[in-house]
Amino acid sequence: MTTNAAVKKPAPKEDWHTADIIAAVHKAGWSLQQLAFENGYQARTALTGALRRRYPRAEKIIADVLDKKPGEIWPTRYCADLTTPNSQAGAAPRRPGNQPPQGKATTGPQAGHSQSGKE
Repeated sequence: MTTNAAVKKPAPKEDWHTADIIAAVHKAGWSLQQLAFENGYQARTALTGALRRRYPRAEKIIADVLDKKPGEIWPTRYCADLTTPNSQAGAAPRRPGNQPPQGKATTGPQAGHSQSGKE
């Protein structure tokens, strides 16, 4: 009698929890604020952005302090080599002011208005 053993897929890797990252940085003798200043950032909260969203430069700084590759800490943000940011993680949202207006062309004076103020 043979039994069919279900083949389990490996569990998807998850990013480290924010508190775990902060605790590891503290265990290494640093704070995120100290790391930011040491690496030339003026704002004390410059590296905290990496805890919430993709920020490859800050992720590398944090990973170097922990003697890890960024992909070991944030596997969902990196390719299989653990150092190349994953472009599939989501594109940066466009700000409303940077989008071209839809419909009318914006070149030249608007219809019905003169540039000199005389009509």
